[in-house]
Amino acid sequence: MKSLHDFLFGLYPYIALSVFFIGSLIRFDREQYSWKSDSSQILRKSQLRLGSMLFHLGVLVVFFGHLIGFLMPEPIVLALMSERAHELLAMVGGGVAGVFSIIGLSILIYRRVSDPRILSNSRTADMVVLVIIWLQLALGLLTVVYSSSHVPGYDFGALIAYVQGIVIFRADNAALILAVPWVYKAHIFLGLTVFLIFPFTRLVHIWSGFAAVFYLFRPYQLMRTHRKLAPRRIP
Repeated sequence: MKSLHDFLFGLYPYIALSVFFIGSLIRFDREQYSWKSDSSQILRKSQLRLGSMLFHLGVLVVFFGHLIGFLMPEPIVLALMSERAHELLAMVGGGVAGVFSIIGLSILIYRRVSDPRILSNSRTADMVVLVIIWLQLALGLLTVVYSSSHVPGYDFGALIAYVQGIVIFRADNAALILAVPWVYKAHIFLGLTVFLIFPFTRLVHIWSGFAAVFYLFRPYQLMRTHRKLAPRRIP
């Protein structure tokens, strides 16, 4: 079990992240025409607006909350708030955003499986991605419940140190979460799996959403009209 733990939480993160970055580059280079979200809006608009709005709003807060909350250096965090306040912010903010996300995604899944036209135009990968993300959100909400009850083995500081250890290539990083409850390990593993399958699914369109920020800093375009000039008269 120790060897399996070391693989899943010591080596697997680097496998998943390597596939995530390299696979995304290869797909962008070789299959740009498949780089899209495959929207089903044309088939049925009902429920799409509400579900999509709730899901995307919540998941953006969840993503950036994890990114900033776990990767921000500890001295900066402690200068802004106490460790307990940091934990409460993660629980409350992540919990509310997670509820928004899972409600929105549930609406989108129901819409997809209840409409025969949408279901017939859905690929297996689409359904797999939706189910995995739904389970990941459910596990995230379950971690909030576990965190609020402070079950034996739970250590918020150890979770932060583990995530940061992946970035800085800390030796024996998996040992930091050896004693944490199963729900946190399942949440971490499934989150890494999302990164692993990312380049092979419709999720790649997320890159385009982030890249759209650079549109604000692009140089001005010079536009020239192609008006047909009247022939010059010879006096």
